[in-house]
Amino acid sequence: MQTTSKLLMVRPARFSYNEETAQNNYFQQKTELSDQESEQDRIAENALREFDAFVKLLKANDVDLTVVQDTAEPKTPDSIFPNNWFSSHFTGELVLYPMFAPNRRLERKPHILNLLKRNMNHRKVVDLTFWENEGEFLEGTGSMVFDRRKKIAYCCRSPRTSEKVLADFCSRMNYQPVIFDAIDKNNNQIYHTNVMMEIGMQVAIICLESIKDKEEQKKVISQLTSTGKIIVDISLDQVSHFAGNMLEVKSRNGNPLMVMSASAHNALTAEQENIISTYNKIISADLETIEKNGGGSARCMLAEIFY
Repeated sequence: MQTTSKLLMVRPARFSYNEETAQNNYFQQKTELSDQESEQDRIAENALREFDAFVKLLKANDVDLTVVQDTAEPKTPDSIFPNNWFSSHFTGELVLYPMFAPNRRLERKPHILNLLKRNMNHRKVVDLTFWENEGEFLEGTGSMVFDRRKKIAYCCRSPRTSEKVLADFCSRMNYQPVIFDAIDKNNNQIYHTNVMMEIGMQVAIICLESIKDKEEQKKVISQLTSTGKIIVDISLDQVSHFAGNMLEVKSRNGNPLMVMSASAHNALTAEQENIISTYNKIISADLETIEKNGGGSARCMLAEIFY
């Protein structure tokens, strides 16, 4: 099972630019605030409008969506991106991940954990959060892009993605790691694999240009083609518009949907859009405020649930 119709989203209580994650998330853009309080309120309000419109769009396309309201305290400015701190697996596991930013560790709130454990049939918790004490991190399906059917974890190295924790995850979950280096258009290390790569049932969207080491690039291409994926190669400029940050999901009736932001959709070439839409209905939402201030897009907002 590569895709699911069941998703969890967290409606933010205090969305804002996160200084702690900005250390290595070069997709975040800080707004210069003339009136700090009123401008921050405006950003939070706009993010909520985008979030609610996104939820409405997904529900209109018959996605089985659970929306959890975040709490104001403790303050968690990135709670809108729940896919980083947990992943759900059809074999019953709930995996909890070590997070780079201390304020992101606070996103593991009891009301969400209770929902995942009690209502969503996660029989076994695989807790990797102890790695935080050793300064080693692995941020869920941000750090890893799964081929769930073949049990492969594609992963680009970064301060958010420790090879030690990746090896621990793969050992516990019986996954094969495919690890490589990837850089953005300004030669910065890409902080999360899911901004440059997505794997669906038929199609793999990837920025091969970001993998500068030719042997690593060949290894990734070989792995994708050997598992039957049709590669849609996107550019570094398209990555900067979050064209790599997509997620294939299903409607309740099993219809395949490729979910992305309006920015990502607008960045696609006609040929790329044609290939993707051959296998999926494209669903896109305006997420400009969330993308600019949070440095993440549609895929980051969607936590897949398998049970």
